[in-house]
Order: sequence, then C-alpha cells, then structure tokens
Amino acid sequence: MIRHISIRDFAIIENTSVDFHDGLNMITGETGAGKSIVIEAVSLALGSRADTAFVRSGKEKAKIQMVAEYEGEEYIITREISSAGKNTCRINDEIVTLGTLNSLCKKLADIHGQYDHQSLLNPDYHIKLVDLYQKENIGPAKDAVALLYDNYTDLRNKLKDLLIQASKDKREQDFMEFELNELESANLKIGEDEELEEEIALLQNSEKIYENLAGTYHIGVEAEGSALSGIKRICDMLAETSNYSQELAELYNRTSEVFYELDDICASVRDCRDRAVFSPEVLDQYIERFEVINRLKNKHGMSVSELIDYREKLAERLSHIENLDSVRDKLERELDACSKALAIACDRLTEARKSAAASLEVLITEELSQLNFNDAVFSIDFKKADSFTSDGNDIVEFLICTNKGEPLKPLSKIASGGEMSRIMLAFKKIVGDYDEIPTMIFDEIDSGISGIAASVVGRKLAEIAENHQIICITHLPQIAAFGHHNYKIEKHSDDTMTYTTVTALTEDQKIDEIARLLGGTNITETTLASARELIEASK
Repeated sequence: MIRHISIRDFAIIENTSVDFHDGLNMITGETGAGKSIVIEAVSLALGSRADTAFVRSGKEKAKIQMVAEYEGEEYIITREISSAGKNTCRINDEIVTLGTLNSLCKKLADIHGQYDHQSLLNPDYHIKLVDLYQKENIGPAKDAVALLYDNYTDLRNKLKDLLIQASKDKREQDFMEFELNELESANLKIGEDEELEEEIALLQNSEKIYENLAGTYHIGVEAEGSALSGIKRICDMLAETSNYSQELAELYNRTSEVFYELDDICASVRDCRDRAVFSPEVLDQYIERFEVINRLKNKHGMSVSELIDYREKLAERLSHIENLDSVRDKLERELDACSKALAIACDRLTEARKSAAASLEVLITEELSQLNFNDAVFSIDFKKADSFTSDGNDIVEFLICTNKGEPLKPLSKIASGGEMSRIMLAFKKIVGDYDEIPTMIFDEIDSGISGIAASVVGRKLAEIAENHQIICITHLPQIAAFGHHNYKIEKHSDDTMTYTTVTALTEDQKIDEIARLLGGTNITETTLASARELIEASK
C-alpha cells in the first residue's frame, strides 16, 4: 500500500507531495498539466529504469521518496537521479541495488498505462494467470511436474555427459590400454626405487666395501693384539681391582660395556663382509630395473606412488568403457520411465488448468458483459508444446470475440485501446484477488471510451478498490466521480519556469473539478448540478 510520495525537481515538478489512501484515489487535471509525470515518478520509485531527462532543467538531481506498507511493515523508498547519470536506490535509508528494489516493489504495486498491456498481450503470461486463478488445485500438480522435470533433466544431462565422455574415451582407449599394460608389466612397489638405488650403490662399491670391512674385522678380532683382545685384557685387570673402591668398580663397568659393544660391532662387520660379494649379473639386473622405473617416472612426471594410483585409475576408466553399454542402457531405461511419468504428470496438470480455465472463461465473460461487451465471447486455448518444461508442456493463449459474427482471435489482435482497457479491467477484477498485489495504478486507462462505457469502467474500478488500493489518472468525469479520494494536478508558469502541483480535493472542490471536466473552464450551475448527479450516482 502506497501511503505517501514526495517529488522534487522531477521533470516540471519542482516540489510536491501527495498522501494516498485506501480505496479509489482519482487524479485529474488539464491536458499537459503533468498527470502522467506523477505516475512516472511513482514508477521510478517502484524500480523502473532511470533517465537523466527526468531531472528538472537547471537542477543537479531529481529525488522521489515513497512511504509504503507491505505485510505490516513500513518501507521508505528513495530514488535519486543526478544530471550526470548517477542513480541511487535506498530502502529505509540503506543503499540497495535496483534488482533488490524491484524484488520488493513488484509485490507492492502493479502499474498499467494507456498502452501498457504487454503482460496481458503476451501469451506467456496467460498460463501464469490461469495457474494463479486456482493455485490451490494447480499448485500441487505443478510441484509434481517440477520435481519430475528436475529428475528428467538430471538423467538427460547424465546420459549426454556419458555419451560425450564415452566418445572421448573410445578415441583414447588404445592408448590407455597400452599405458595400463606398461604399468602392470612394471609391477611397481612403493619405495622400490629408493631400495634399488641403495643396493646399486652397494654393489658398485662392493670391492672397496669388502676390503674395508675385512680390514676392520681383522684389526678388531683376528690380528695379534687385536682391539677386542686388548680391551678384554683391560677388563680383566680392572676386574681384579674393582672391589677396592666405587670409582674402580665404575671404570670396570664402563670398560665392560665398551668390550661388549665392540664385540657386537665386530660381529655385524663380519656379517656385512660376508655379504659384500660383487655380482655383475645382480648389478645389471638392479640397474635395468631402476632404469625401467625412472623411465616411467620421467615419462609421466609422477612418483612411484602416483604411478600406482594412475594405474588404478586407468584400470577403472577402461572398466567403465567396457561397461559403457550397460550403464547407458540403464540410464536410457531410467530416462524413458521418467519421461513417461512426466508426461502423465503434465497431462494431470493440463486437466487441472483446463478445469480452472473453464471457470475463468465464465467469470471473464460475465465481467466483460458488465463492461458493455454484451456480445463478447472469451475462450482460453490450449496447445501442446514440443518439449517439457518445469511448468509442464501447455501453451495457453487467451482468445476473444467482441462482436457477433466475428471469429475468436488473440488479445493481441484487438485494435481498440478502449476495448483493451476494459478487457484488462475484467481480468484485474477476477485475477486481482489472487495475485496479492495490494496497489494497482492506472494511467489514463479510460483512453478510447466515453459515455455509458466510462461509467461502467468507473464502477468496475470502485469494485476492484474494495480489496485493493487504486491510484487512477483519468480525464473522464464519469470515472472521476467514483473516486473515494480525489486529487487535481495543475500547471503554473512564471516568467522563467513551469511548475506542477498536486492538491487533495475537498468534497466541494471535487464537485468543481468534475464540473470542469464536464463543461471546461466555463462552470455553470448546470454543470455543477450534473457533477453532483454523477457523484451521487457513483455511490
């Protein structure tokens, strides 16, 4: 609900503000006074695209501020447009993007101008109106279709990806098999390259290693006066004196530890010496194996552990290729089953929509009849689309015949702007109660109509205003008379500038304004009486 709007330096408006109320807010004024400019300002506050041309001549920026209510919360919406092109949006004094502003404001108000029937003329919008009309019945069927469609799309994408990957894998299969055979033949083991490197180093230096180990063992054990026998003699002599003092006992113990440690070292040296036997055949085998491993490491740029992982992945991919047909068959069966289930769900959704459409056809025809389309025939046409969507596979279009003997044709083929205005009102009366948008704004929606038709439109606007806030610009007295709250837009000029103001009218001022609309500037008692009669008839 829009409660207030203030406009500053916007087009020919210098500074004006308006308080709007529940019910039917009617705005009138002379041609060129700036009635549509007020709607442009409201539209800008509601998130339409900004244009620097709206900045008042000689001013740095235009500013529109709106106070609105939605679901019990108050929002202060501010739009500023600078002459340099900068555009600022605020909600409750917090800067937001235009998208954020739009997401809020599309829930607040719906604007319809003289030629602004794009949504009603667009067949894509018709199916949304049908769904909205009986959403309690259609909603569950739509949810079922959407769920199946998501599954259908997922399976279809999986099958597509599988076939693309399979085609790629088929081209690479021979190469992958060669690499897998090569890696399997190598029979790699983690840490094997490090062990081989150590063994090769030992074998290549085995003669030197043997000589040093043999010499070490000879000095330690075999030579006359060997190190081990010498330390043994030292131990024996210290043993004879160890009982005389604690210090001598500790020396004996330390020497004994050295003797046993050296004895163990010498035994290990002997074992190493006995194994250090040079074998050219073994060395060649180790070198050949080491070269195989290094070649694979260099070829793939991987370590041994990475090569083992790669081998397992190759085996997995090749197994996947071999099982491709079974996997593809399984996906195709699942996709076919899902497609059939989706088709059934779409048929159920179509049935729900057609049931709603039949009821909507009756209601819209009744509304059109009340709007002086006495011979109108309204129909909702259904066709099947070639493919599924998350909304089903229905193509829905509104058809109408406004005169006897004429064929049904799409709304977009209706030539008269006045007819389109009344047709849209019929839809708004029916669908407006379901779209949950609290405010409807009509900019000269009465264009192309007059007389009795104008009175009918005025009464229909008043009916819609029972459940919505309506802001309507009109130039017809028959419609203005129905206003619960009336406003007048006036344009004034001085020597240098033009100014537009918006004034809320008292009951007497409302009578004067309707009289002006009836008789122009020359207001007489006759026109005043006619104005009072129009107002009384509107109640």
